[in-house]
Amino acid sequence: MSKTAGIVIIGNEVLSGKTQDTNSHFLCRELRALGVEVKRISVIPDVVETIGREVAAFSQNFDIVFTTGGVGPTHDDVTMEGIASGFSVKLARHPELERRSRERYGKDLNEARLRMAEVPEGAELVGQDTLYAPVVKMRNVYIFPGIPKILVDRFDAIKERFRDTPFFLKMVYVKEGEGVIASLLNNLLKNFPDLLLGSYPVLDNPEYKVKVTLESKDLGYLDRAFQAFLAALPQNAIHRIEEV
Repeated sequence: MSKTAGIVIIGNEVLSGKTQDTNSHFLCRELRALGVEVKRISVIPDVVETIGREVAAFSQNFDIVFTTGGVGPTHDDVTMEGIASGFSVKLARHPELERRSRERYGKDLNEARLRMAEVPEGAELVGQDTLYAPVVKMRNVYIFPGIPKILVDRFDAIKERFRDTPFFLKMVYVKEGEGVIASLLNNLLKNFPDLLLGSYPVLDNPEYKVKVTLESKDLGYLDRAFQAFLAALPQNAIHRIEEV
């Protein structure tokens, strides 16, 4: 079984269209490469109760949860409070985060900046040795800021802790349309029910009409399904094949 993950994107600015979310795409791509299967993405507003309910539910349903957004010193940065509420704990000032804040800001430290040291009671820090501002982890929930550059840097520093058995992927670019190959795909899944099978129409390339993806963590199983699919395709239907 693959490790499963859920992603919670937090921010009114995403829901209003003021900011385009790129964090979920980055996390999905990186986690897939690590062998982790993302099962759900949720985009929610900066509301304490909503954050609490959603994150707590994700924590129960998935092995790993990632939140992005709502981490900062301003009025709408309520992610920490929301997660604390969802786990029925209080916010507490983390001594290590407070120490780092005092070291960084010195006499310019104020209450807004000290607020950045408040985390759900019982939370731990991840990546302390490699990151100036480590990732806050509450149970199986990893709490990231919403700024993409910061998220990427922090995720890259800790991503090896999520690595699982890799997915193997084969892609077939087919000259026939989905209407021709739909029954072949259905039959393939009947014979290989554990196969992760995708079919994606292509409208802007005259050389092929569909990109078919076959994935599994069992390379032998994938090879058998792949050969069965190739054998079932009409003659000369393959434009090209790629393997990852």
